[in-house]
Amino acid sequence: MDNVCTRIKGLPVLAACVMAAASYPSIPADLTTPTQQRLAINGANAVSVGWNTYEQLSQPCVQYGTSSDSLTLEACSTSSETYPTSRTYSNAVTLPGLTPATTYYYKIVSTNSSVEHFVSPRTAGDKTPFAMSIVIDLGVYGADGYTIEMDQTKRDTIPSIMPSLNHTTIGRLATNINDYELVIHPGDFAYADDWFEKPKNLLDGRNAYEAILEQFYQQLAPIAGRKAYMASPGNHEADCEEIDYTTFLCPEGQKNFTDFMNRFGRTMPTAFASTSSNNIAKVSANNAKMLANPPFWYSFEYGMVHVIMFDTETDFANAPDGPGGSAGLDGGPFGAPNQQLQFIEADLASVDRTVTPWVIAGGHRPWYSTGGSSNECSPCQAAFEPLLYKYGVDLAIFGHVHNSQRFQPANNSVADPNGLNDPKAPMYIVAGGAGNIEGLSSVGSNVSFNAFAYADDFSYATVSFKDANNLQVDFIRSSTGEILDSSVLYKSHTEQFVVQ
Repeated sequence: MDNVCTRIKGLPVLAACVMAAASYPSIPADLTTPTQQRLAINGANAVSVGWNTYEQLSQPCVQYGTSSDSLTLEACSTSSETYPTSRTYSNAVTLPGLTPATTYYYKIVSTNSSVEHFVSPRTAGDKTPFAMSIVIDLGVYGADGYTIEMDQTKRDTIPSIMPSLNHTTIGRLATNINDYELVIHPGDFAYADDWFEKPKNLLDGRNAYEAILEQFYQQLAPIAGRKAYMASPGNHEADCEEIDYTTFLCPEGQKNFTDFMNRFGRTMPTAFASTSSNNIAKVSANNAKMLANPPFWYSFEYGMVHVIMFDTETDFANAPDGPGGSAGLDGGPFGAPNQQLQFIEADLASVDRTVTPWVIAGGHRPWYSTGGSSNECSPCQAAFEPLLYKYGVDLAIFGHVHNSQRFQPANNSVADPNGLNDPKAPMYIVAGGAGNIEGLSSVGSNVSFNAFAYADDFSYATVSFKDANNLQVDFIRSSTGEILDSSVLYKSHTEQFVVQ
């Protein structure tokens, strides 16, 4: 419990001078103490460091180097921003010119911070095998979120997480910290807009919303502060409550994806310059860079994969969270008309498969799902599927439905006859079972080309790039680490540029 009168900036006196029911984390004595740390790949040889503080910093700085006791490099910025209703300021600094695939140690400059570390991104074209974790629809754990039975007699130490988070998805990511090199999270963080699910919050939604965000990103920090954590939007980032046509009731700062933009808008990349020798590819990549609009749509390259993240919530025809959309959330638009689709086409057209043979696409709402048509986004399918098929995307990753699903490669709702053996159509997965206050979604009715569906416990996915032709997808039970489903996609990747 926190005294809102002394902690919240810019509120009317009578509204502010009450005792809040919101479960705010305590504010450190040193207001420059970094919290809610997060890393992101920000360029071909660059990593951005994001964090929050309880006061504005005139010059956020990060010291770094390849030795923990010799942080000889320093990068600074003037990026320290907040929004109405937030207690904290979001800071961002980019560390440029990193040697690829190298352990770097870093310290956010403060009188109360510690030395952490990360491994810098692999160069595009590096064919070394690696894995990424796929986490979607992950909410706050505890008094404002979900709870599960757990064994609290053990705790993970690398990285150190809250003991109560053992046997959650965050706990499993900590246990398996050496098994993956980055995390992809296409939408739905924290579930702050579900503050009203807890009776203690009903008279103080404004603060409960912010408290949930602070709690969640601090819970996530041991993972996001160690591994690049690549984010794109979901419906739960849209505004203060997910109730149709009530956005006008939300205070300024708690609508239209404000926290999501403030938190990730200066850390996510745009699009990488092409490493292809083909001039047309270079032009397409340059166009994509100009059309990119992080954190909503952007791309990056890492080793043998090209990753494109896109926005299933706004900025296309009949977008569910857009003005007049089916969700009634009235978000966006965040770009010019057709900008997102133009970005996707330019970006995918630039991919040289001799450099990055694999292409992965990540969005929030799926168009293939078990459980019936209510789980499927038809406008998303109409907008995005033709482009994903045309340019030979290998794997498409979604969430929104709170369980784990894997489908045979498909296009236009028809399974590819080649299955996992060199299909033309993308393979589709749903990895929305990471855990949140809304619980799991039952598998329900199925579709003929579904290969796996699981809704008995919280889970997430890993994607392992074995070589230029073999990609493995595993679904992992968060509480135990057991592999629930494993599949290998083979692609010949004989074409330098795929246009189908």
